[in-house]
Amino acid sequence: MLNAGDTAWVLASAALVMLMTPGLAFFYGGMVRVKSVLNMLMMNFICLAIVSVLWVLYGFGETFSTDAFSGLIGNFEHAGFANTWGHLAGFATAATDTSAAVPWPGGDALPVLAFAMFQLMFAIITPALISGSIADRAKFWGWCLFVVVWVTIVYFPVAHWVFSFDGFMGADSAGGWIANKLKALDFAGGTAVHINAGAAGLALAIVLGKRKGWPRDTGRPHNVPFVLLGAALLWFGWYGFNAGSALSAGDLAGVAFTNTTVATAAAVIGWLIVEQLKFGKPTTLGAASGAVAGLVAITPACGFVTPLGSIAIGVIAGALCALAISLKYRFGFDDSLDVVGVHLVGGLVGTLLIGFFATTSVNSLGADGLFYGGGLAQLGKQAVAAFAVLGYSFVITLILGFIIKKAGGFRVSTEDEVSGIDEAQHAESAYDFGGPAFGGSGGNSPAPVPSKDGAALEGSKA
Repeated sequence: MLNAGDTAWVLASAALVMLMTPGLAFFYGGMVRVKSVLNMLMMNFICLAIVSVLWVLYGFGETFSTDAFSGLIGNFEHAGFANTWGHLAGFATAATDTSAAVPWPGGDALPVLAFAMFQLMFAIITPALISGSIADRAKFWGWCLFVVVWVTIVYFPVAHWVFSFDGFMGADSAGGWIANKLKALDFAGGTAVHINAGAAGLALAIVLGKRKGWPRDTGRPHNVPFVLLGAALLWFGWYGFNAGSALSAGDLAGVAFTNTTVATAAAVIGWLIVEQLKFGKPTTLGAASGAVAGLVAITPACGFVTPLGSIAIGVIAGALCALAISLKYRFGFDDSLDVVGVHLVGGLVGTLLIGFFATTSVNSLGADGLFYGGGLAQLGKQAVAAFAVLGYSFVITLILGFIIKKAGGFRVSTEDEVSGIDEAQHAESAYDFGGPAFGGSGGNSPAPVPSKDGAALEGSKA
């Protein structure tokens, strides 16, 4: 039976998640150099074009067709959107199978195309998240090639592991190993989206190397209002990301919506407290970054924890991500906009804390975490899922990145980096000041201050 209200909610949620990619472009675009802002916007925007086409051609089939091999990849039976229009999805469309550990709220089915469009938006934003790790130094067409191959061999298979549940696409359909064999909990993509993107971002930062002059010359975000606008658009769109993952306009969507709000608010506070203690002042950039860290961390947990648990997750994530962004200086990898510190660390925090804060009083199809009498079993499952995705994404991205770089198609020349990749790659500039371009990219953290012997130390933005 088709429920028009649920269908409308899923389609509206898909539109909200689509808005997150332009929001991310503003968030990242405000943090980069004024002479590379268009390149950053384009690296995000092009994901809408590339991934949408691939999703229809084979991405949806690779992800949600019945399993082809040990829970690792779909068999492509829905490639080209075959057998989608006019068909319904939702545990054999009759809720006869209630055994799968999926937050499915009832007996009403969804049009397959409505579900496919909702999941498409997840596929679009995941590679877009990676772009922040290589800001200011990537060739546009090299990035496009990377997106094509990466979503094909990394995102689509991992999404199959996490999002494809037995029986959802038909009575005999089989899904991925994390969802159905391991039974780790991930409500809206902490593993498939954020850990996946964060690990890939780390790999690409290593492959492309440091920007010229980094870490002494990190500069400052060129447009902080852009950053705050982008964070606000992300927060707004994230309600579709999380509450939409209930796939029904019911109580579970309300729980996810509430948890998304309070965890994000708590993370802002957690980040700003760390800034105050470390640097003596809370910053606008820190508030925006804290909000994103909270959104990332609550994503896998929002349908399994109480609002009080969400506050705890938010505060922990905000504080830990604020501390984690300094890791790039300690270990020497130039993660331009702190994809590792926010998305990898935030995704790990949220995924693992499910093992502590999850409760079946919120979602009977979930599990009880350690704090609700469930012991350590669920925490172990969460850890296996998190680190399996991290390891797979990191290794495959490292190999893919090196291949594209060796072919000469990934990093711009030093001359183009210094003069500005907007002009070099797109023959455009974002602003006309009547003078030379200026500014720099500092990510979410204060620029390091050189010591007397030239060594880079973390310091104040003053």
